[in-house]
Amino acid sequence: MTTKNNTINGGEFLIRETAATEIFIPAEFTEEQRMMAQACQDFIDTEILPKSEEIDSMKNPDLVPAILKKAGELGLLGISVPEEYQGLGMSFNTSMLIADIIGAAGSFSTTYGAHTGIGTLPILYYGTEEQKKKYLPKLATGEWAACYCLTEPDAGSDANSGKTKATLTEDGKHYLLNGQKMWISNGGFADLFIVFAKIGEDKNLTAFIVEKDFGGITMNEEEKKMGIKGSSTRQVFFNDCKVPVENMLSDRQNGFKIAVNILNIGRVKLGAGVLGGCRQVIKNALQYSSERKQFGVSINTFGAIKSKLAEMAVKTYVSESLCYRLGQNIEDRIDALMASGMEANQAKLKGVEQFAMECAIAKIHGSEVLDYVVDQGVQIYGGMGYSADAPMERAYRDARISRIYEGTNEINRMLMIGMLLKRAMKGEVDLFGPAKAVADELTAVPSFGAVDNSQLFAAEKELLKKLKKVFLMIGGKAAMTFGPKIEEEQEIMMNLADIMIEIYAAESALLRTEKRVTLQGEEACKQQIAMVKVYLTEAVDIIQAAGKEAIASFTTGDEQKVMLMGLKRFTKADPENTKALRRQIADHMIDKGKYPYFN
Repeated sequence: MTTKNNTINGGEFLIRETAATEIFIPAEFTEEQRMMAQACQDFIDTEILPKSEEIDSMKNPDLVPAILKKAGELGLLGISVPEEYQGLGMSFNTSMLIADIIGAAGSFSTTYGAHTGIGTLPILYYGTEEQKKKYLPKLATGEWAACYCLTEPDAGSDANSGKTKATLTEDGKHYLLNGQKMWISNGGFADLFIVFAKIGEDKNLTAFIVEKDFGGITMNEEEKKMGIKGSSTRQVFFNDCKVPVENMLSDRQNGFKIAVNILNIGRVKLGAGVLGGCRQVIKNALQYSSERKQFGVSINTFGAIKSKLAEMAVKTYVSESLCYRLGQNIEDRIDALMASGMEANQAKLKGVEQFAMECAIAKIHGSEVLDYVVDQGVQIYGGMGYSADAPMERAYRDARISRIYEGTNEINRMLMIGMLLKRAMKGEVDLFGPAKAVADELTAVPSFGAVDNSQLFAAEKELLKKLKKVFLMIGGKAAMTFGPKIEEEQEIMMNLADIMIEIYAAESALLRTEKRVTLQGEEACKQQIAMVKVYLTEAVDIIQAAGKEAIASFTTGDEQKVMLMGLKRFTKADPENTKALRRQIADHMIDKGKYPYFN
């Protein structure tokens, strides 16, 4: 069982060792959680996949709202909503699991995520008791559909620069909303809008709960998009939309804080939300490569195809590992805050906020893994992959948005490093002490103590310790060199983010596998062990390249030589026969006919 770890803070994985017992792995899901996941999968198999073409065509505008309503009747829209508001009140990691399974639903996963996440959670976490009682039951049951109106034509990543205005009426009973929002998922059929606007000359946004029937709301036609064509995306215009003052959400000027915190939740849920799609694409690729014959044999007998199938599985397994590790960390922190007397919704927000950096990692890693998986899926299908008659073409198009919404991956990379350095400056994370120790180590005589390889992953754990030193070496030096102006050095921040992501991802997969071995034995985990070795080998190469680029960009002379020597020392590892390991992984999957590692 997982040992609850209520004390680890966001970003601390870089400076401390985590025990396998401290992380949660999918094998630990309860029977109740597995039953909920199966009900969700059954819903996808019966209500969504057979209607994929019809959903994407959008010829029937009532179809998706009807499917969303059915999801509500099954309880799938109320996973995170407490029972007193007609939800199921399940745990954070359960909501991660359902987001994961829904990821195989194509366009509908966007519809679902927009409703259950950014459409519902602002009211759950920031609403008054009257607002919760009025709106949450309607949203949890699917009676009403919700959307979230933040982005504007000139306010994307810089969301707080929005120009939508809220003006108090003379009688003081209403606000009149005027402005334009764009890229609004579910906008075409939403009954409720979470809208962000500025009152007067306020510096920060204020949030409002807006019912469609308030009037003064018009829309453009559905956007013509590259992918997720079956999800409604509209521009929404507010023209003297009359909103009762009691429908202000939280306090005046608290809207930007609401947006940031809700997007943190959206990011970690998106990290999980791509996994079902990855597994579905792998399953399709396995089936096609078994049926497709060339030169008299199935193409899955060829090494090049096996390498692709294995790499798709490796990356998916790693992303699963980090998502559920993170989900449990968040859940443990929420439990600890509630035990200390904090109100439940405040505890949930603070729990997620503490791990905002890891939420960004989950979003970045998951979206880029999905992009890799669908790209290789198209390649395995060959010419048929490019045909709209095969499933890969839609999966390829649908996947591309994941690297853009909930904050582009570039913005997320810079946010996570900026946040880590700010926390270090405040003393919330002891980053500079370990960074100084690594700097001192660079000029000391290196230690070449032998590693006890009798223990599983002994060499890999030692390598991970050294990879963390790479981050501390470069990050510490960059922070000392640039100070607060490091945020202007976006390329270096991106390099540091890549190093940080790979460390967290590789460590998560290793710890998951180590824990699984204690439950099932080493023989039963041969493929998972192989996946850890493959991924860590690749992570070292990525870290080495990112580190070299960063060092060369802001150091010179002897200082540069010392740091490059340190990089070489900290990334030195014995080579693995990744070709043989990938073939082993692929052969196991081909035998099973599916991705068999989500347990």
